[in-house]
Amino acid sequence: MYHLSRFAAATPGKVAVHFLESGEAFSFRQLEREANRAANALLSLGLKRNDCIVLCIENSPALLFLALGAQRIGLYYVLASTRLSAADFQYIVKDSGASVAIVSSGCMSAETASSLDLGGARRLGIGFADPAIESWEAHSLAASSELPPLLAPGREMLYSSGTTGRPKGVRKPPFEGDFDAVDNRNAAVARSFALDASSVYLSTSPLYHSAPNRFLSAAIHAGATSIVMAKFDAERALAAIARFGCTHSLWVPTMFHRLLRLEGDVRSRYSTASMAQAVHGAAPCPVHVKQAMIDWWGPILQEYYSGTEGIGSTAITSREWLHHKGSVGRATDGILHILDDAGHELPAGETGNVYFESDAQFEYWNDPAKTRAATSPQGWRSFGDIGRLDDEGYLYLTDRKDFVIISGGVNIYPQEIEDVLLQDPRVADVAVFGVPNEEYGEEIKAVIQPAHPDFTGPAIADALKARCLALLGSIKVPRSIDFEFEFPRHATGKLYKKLLRDRYLTKESPP
Repeated sequence: MYHLSRFAAATPGKVAVHFLESGEAFSFRQLEREANRAANALLSLGLKRNDCIVLCIENSPALLFLALGAQRIGLYYVLASTRLSAADFQYIVKDSGASVAIVSSGCMSAETASSLDLGGARRLGIGFADPAIESWEAHSLAASSELPPLLAPGREMLYSSGTTGRPKGVRKPPFEGDFDAVDNRNAAVARSFALDASSVYLSTSPLYHSAPNRFLSAAIHAGATSIVMAKFDAERALAAIARFGCTHSLWVPTMFHRLLRLEGDVRSRYSTASMAQAVHGAAPCPVHVKQAMIDWWGPILQEYYSGTEGIGSTAITSREWLHHKGSVGRATDGILHILDDAGHELPAGETGNVYFESDAQFEYWNDPAKTRAATSPQGWRSFGDIGRLDDEGYLYLTDRKDFVIISGGVNIYPQEIEDVLLQDPRVADVAVFGVPNEEYGEEIKAVIQPAHPDFTGPAIADALKARCLALLGSIKVPRSIDFEFEFPRHATGKLYKKLLRDRYLTKESPP
């Protein structure tokens, strides 16, 4: 009941997807035909089952048609970040073994696109006038919109966002048989968040991220209408909820920050009464931010914790969270374990490395060393996060393992310090990380994005240090605090912490 073709037959005229900024809308019948057209065009390039394509395309009809087309003919498809450097894009195309790479003029210039070293991959473009770049549109226009001759379930090949290093590829085994496995996966997501044909889903994030891609796919295959934003804007998101009566949505905590910073008269201008489930994940949500969103929208926030690797997940409702503030929930897929660095299991309440015990097949593509590093002696797998379990099995994330500061032999978790600083109204955002210290190995550095240009300088820094001293103790007080008016960010607004930290490591490392 979840497959696109069935809704194209049952409700052909119903709007399946509406692209918010452009106003382009496609019915289920139109979406079915465009998916077929993309599939046939891909086959015309000589692609065969289990071949891989890489797409670097902004949120647009072309991206959706290509992804759905690849799903129909048994291809692996990589949705590459539109913010990648040319070097990282080339790396992904080569690392994935892609046969075809399709790039949009909205993501890179003709000069860059034509000069990319893509190994053996065939290069095509969307929206380019340069005759040196083969036109995807020409292939698409020439293709049939009928069902392709080869029908086989394809799947995405995922790459991590690279926040702690070069993007890591995750390629799961191909789906076997017919489309039941794809339908079942989409159905499971839809059931988890009560998505059905009566739902109106708001997609707020870039579709190259795994969760937005998967949620949109589930919404389409559940027969829901989806509203897709090209780029997140807080007021525009509220306006879309009010205009379309959105019932479901997907967010990251940075978006909540931006919603809450809107003036009261702007917030009150738009009704969010239709919203039944506001799902969020991708990064820990500060307690005061989530509490403020629940106070505003009611207990409709649903949080999940998972990752590109697909080795396990947790979930928590608003009502649960109000009794376990700060938790990302209990395991919904797999069994949670907290281990020390030697691989020994820790009791409830103690902080360590978070692992999932599950049957999920997983390995980093072409990188057995990274796969081994993510695997415990027991064979359990980790996303690389630090956390603890309470007596009821609720998980509390402390930080990314890569960002733990070791000062004088003591582990210090930056997220704890960031949470305290973010509660100060003078702080719009903050990044805490370690920088070299000759005596202690590392010391704590805090970089503040001020809420107002006046909230900078030594007096503010001293006040923020005093706040940390009062609430966390002397060992967790930043040794130094800097101020920056703009932070490097991903397209979702999520802080690109590794890039910021690397700048300071370069500045503060001895020559």
